[in-house]
Amino acid sequence: MDVQDATNGEALPDQAQITDWVGAALAGRRESAELTVRIVDEDEGRALNERWRGGAGATNVLSFPVGEELAAAPALLGDIVICAPLVRREAAEQGKPEEAHWAHLVIHGVLHLLDYDHVDAREAEVMETLETEVLEGLGYGDPYLREQS
Repeated sequence: MDVQDATNGEALPDQAQITDWVGAALAGRRESAELTVRIVDEDEGRALNERWRGGAGATNVLSFPVGEELAAAPALLGDIVICAPLVRREAAEQGKPEEAHWAHLVIHGVLHLLDYDHVDAREAEVMETLETEVLEGLGYGDPYLREQS
């Protein structure tokens, strides 16, 4: 796993934490995986969201799955991009510990790389249940509860 810090000195989780969160999301779903977690500022987050999703402004997490496995690199899973300033703001607005929100977004991104989605209500229920189970296994609360301490 490669962690890239493209921020301007933001306080970020360390690589060991990110590795633990990625490992928890992969556990029982994938034996090995290669992926990149790129942590960006709001300008890069906005540019990527607008270019690849057609969205306005930055979003908290983007996932770029490789798609079909490559014969030469079967473990290659894809890339996750997380917008650090947005993570900080959302955690404060939602009354969540920042570390728990980081963990949630890393896990959420990995699950997208594993082809989980939340486009319709049934998919969302499956993905959100899985996210909650993984996070609770790591000692974090349910990310979909509004207030946490």
